[in-house]
Amino acid sequence: MKLLRRMFRMHRIFVVQELKRMTEYKSDFIIGIIGFLLAQLTNLLFIWIIFSQIPSLLGWSISQIVFIYGFSLIPKGIDHLLFDNLWSIGYFIVRKGDFDKYLTRPINTLFHIMVEKFQLDALGELIMGVALICVTLPIVGIEWSIAKILLALAVIPFATLIYVGIKTATAAIAFWTKRSGNIIYMFYMVNDFAKYPATIYNNFVKNIITYIIPFAFTAFYPAKYILTGENPLFNIGMTVIMSVILMFIGVVIWNKGINAYESAGS
Repeated sequence: MKLLRRMFRMHRIFVVQELKRMTEYKSDFIIGIIGFLLAQLTNLLFIWIIFSQIPSLLGWSISQIVFIYGFSLIPKGIDHLLFDNLWSIGYFIVRKGDFDKYLTRPINTLFHIMVEKFQLDALGELIMGVALICVTLPIVGIEWSIAKILLALAVIPFATLIYVGIKTATAAIAFWTKRSGNIIYMFYMVNDFAKYPATIYNNFVKNIITYIIPFAFTAFYPAKYILTGENPLFNIGMTVIMSVILMFIGVVIWNKGINAYESAGS
């Protein structure tokens, strides 16, 4: 408990400092949010164009697909908001030798990197995600129960950890290669497939996003349970299992990477 209180206190300090920094550049913050909103609107336009020609896609209506899309933006937005600084490890912190400062401070290096900065422009994703869910809820006809509400809320942190675990593992590769930003990006782009029903893809792609790079558990499978009430043991349970496995793998690779780390600089 003492350790948790210390971590929350440190997190609060970092948040306050980051807010002070951001208030100096209000226009960048506003432009960032608008940019993310426009990007999501572009994707929605793409969905609308497809469904203007067909009534449904392998049994999924446009309302259901938009609901899944909206749900996908929630864990992704939380990850972007709180843990986006991991990208810096892959692109320049290790390569420039700046990681040395984290090793000299009395705080866990992974925790320090995660909470050092946060991205308020991620609010664009979160706002759009919540808006899409609210718009489609009256249309998709979900049968709510107390258990479904609790599971829907509880699964979001675990879906977020899938992003964090994958990003931690791929960012940590930089401890050996000095730079792994492109690897993070390559893995991260797979999440675009998870914004739509996994059942619309062929078995190869479906297996990749379900069992290899399991972004389907950040959106489709939890959203499928919310929409249909089907198979919570798989749709929700496997989301939890995948998040724990990926975070464990990410932390193991991170710790091994720190042992292999050699300061580098320009």
